Amino acid sequence: MTEPATSLDPLAKWLGYAGLLPQLLAVAMLLDDASFKWIAIAGGYGYAAFIFSFLGGVWWGLALNAVQPPRWIYVAAVAPSLISLASYLPWVRGWDWPAPSLWILTIGLLLSPLVDRALAQAIALPKGWLRLRVHLSTGLGLLTAALAIA
Repeated sequence: MTEPATSLDPLAKWLGYAGLLPQLLAVAMLLDDASFKWIAIAGGYGYAAFIFSFLGGVWWGLALNAVQPPRWIYVAAVAPSLISLASYLPWVRGWDWPAPSLWILTIGLLLSPLVDRALAQAIALPKGWLRLRVHLSTGLGLLTAALAIA
């Protein structure tokens, strides 16, 4: 593992954790009023897909900022956007949706810290990065799983 370049800015941590609030709201809407089910699930799906895609952009940015990033990171960085798009196609085609698509995103989110861990072996990441990534991906992944079960 390479040495951390810096520590995470506390604001980045707070905003990262605040990023769980929209998905928490979607789950709360399901529990509160059944008439919100479709809105909660569709909104939660979209949010999970956006954040998963955003994560790929974060990896891309980290790689561009590194002196010698591993070449595989560029492939890993575009994968979340492509996976999110592929998970959207069943809805567009009128196939079984949303549970399978939500499960795809759940699995991607829960596995994403493995990419961060591998990246930390190759480039310097801010101190606390892996811990934050595990917390955020686990939180969003489990909340997305709750929507898939609904």
